[in-house]
Amino acid sequence: MQSPRTSIQNVSLIHPPGFYIIGLISLTYANVYVIFLTVIYVITTFTNCFVICIICMDHHLHVPKFIAVGNLAVVDLVLSTSLIPSMIKIYLLKDNFIEYKLCLVQMYMYYAFLTLESFSIAILAFDRLIAICLPLRQNSINTTTTMTTIITSIWILTIGTITISTSSMTYLSFCNSVQVNSYFCDYAPVFRLACNDNSLQWTFATVLSSVCIFVPLSFIVLSYTCILFSVFQMKSVESRFKALATCTEHLILVAIFYIPILIIFMIGLFQVGINPDVRIVGLSLSSCIPPCTNPIIYSLKTKELKSRVHFLFQRTFNIQRHSVRPLHKK
Repeated sequence: MQSPRTSIQNVSLIHPPGFYIIGLISLTYANVYVIFLTVIYVITTFTNCFVICIICMDHHLHVPKFIAVGNLAVVDLVLSTSLIPSMIKIYLLKDNFIEYKLCLVQMYMYYAFLTLESFSIAILAFDRLIAICLPLRQNSINTTTTMTTIITSIWILTIGTITISTSSMTYLSFCNSVQVNSYFCDYAPVFRLACNDNSLQWTFATVLSSVCIFVPLSFIVLSYTCILFSVFQMKSVESRFKALATCTEHLILVAIFYIPILIIFMIGLFQVGINPDVRIVGLSLSSCIPPCTNPIIYSLKTKELKSRVHFLFQRTFNIQRHSVRPLHKK
């Protein structure tokens, strides 16, 4: 005799009209949290758009380092936009329903750009690795073509992988609850609602999460191991301090992004029971804070970008001043 789960798999798949996102609605002090996220989103949008515009406008910044910085700014902007506006909409309009196809689109956008965020931070580590460990060969190794090729390859690989994992959700049937206990159409909370076999989706979630976290993080750790080895071979203390100082901001980015992600990954992997409100706030902050802090801590603090911003503003001011003709008395 077939089990109910097996018999369900033998009939046509059941796709609901949509899902209800209940995580934010049940959150204590949701009004305060939504206001906070709105401020975060405004800052994220302004700072990242500013960085993108400056890099696009100034040809002096069309170099490998700032191609990587511009890529991170684009990823930050899209990652934040895939989450926060929908959370604001749920709270303001009291409408937590999302259509089935839109749910898959949001799921895809979030995980694609979260993965790109992880790899984009690793790309910046590659730039520091070449600059410090191989300074004499930097211009021949880390060229504009090399950086563009690396970024393009990561985008293609990420888009393809996340497309496959998100498409696997269409093989699930949802014949019972359609209430998603999260703040968006999250992959794991959605596939757990399925009434047929979800082992494929569980495998995707575990394997891809591990790859997207530990592959870039391992590269970053290896890069900084090589950097420290090179730095301590320098004879001058001043040279050591100067080399390490160029890495400080990037290490802060690594800590802000990876520490919360690792904690959440371990909690999910070992199924540690925590307060649902704490889980939702922790998950959302781990996705919303890095896109806000990245341009402030790293991009806008680089010496080259600050000098080009000053130059562009000064040039704009001078052009406007000379365009105003003086009035002469008759």
